Amino acid sequence: MFETHLDATYAWLGLALVSVATVGVAAALPASPPPDASGVAHTIDSVADGEHPATAEHGLAADRIRLTERAVALEGGGGTARAALRAPRITPVPAGRHGTTEADGLHRVLGGVPPDAAFDDPEAFAAAAERARARDHEWRPAPDRLTVRRVHYGGTHVTLVG
Repeated sequence: MFETHLDATYAWLGLALVSVATVGVAAALPASPPPDASGVAHTIDSVADGEHPATAEHGLAADRIRLTERAVALEGGGGTARAALRAPRITPVPAGRHGTTEADGLHRVLGGVPPDAAFDDPEAFAAAAERARARDHEWRPAPDRLTVRRVHYGGTHVTLVG
C-alpha cells in the first residue's frame, strides 16, 4: 500500500525540472518593457514637420538617450529601443552646459529664450545649429523630460531637441 511506484518518481522528477526551467525563464524576462522610442519620435516629428514655431515636451522613462539627426534611441531597464525620425533633420542639444557660448546659446533657446537674445544674427544661429548636428552623438544620461522646439530666426528654421 505504501510502496513507491517507479512511474510516480519519474513524474515528480519531470515536474521538478519543468518548475526549475519555468523559474529560469521568468527570471530572464526584463522587469519592465523597453522605453517608448516611437512615442518620442512621434513628438519630435509632430513639432519638426510644422511650418510654425512650436514647443512640445515628452516624458522619458529611460536611463540613457542617444539623439542623432535621423533617429532617437533610448536605453532602460527593459532594454534598448530605437526609432527613426521622419521629419527634416533635427538639432540635438545635450543637457547641461558645455562651456562654449554657442552650445550655451542653443541650450538657452531650447529653454525658451528668443534666438535673437542668445545669438548676434541668424547666421551665427545657423552655424551653431550646424556644428551641433555635426557633433559626436554619444549616449548620455536621459532627463525626465525631452523638450522639442521649432524656432525661426531670420531665414533659419531649426528644430532643437534636448
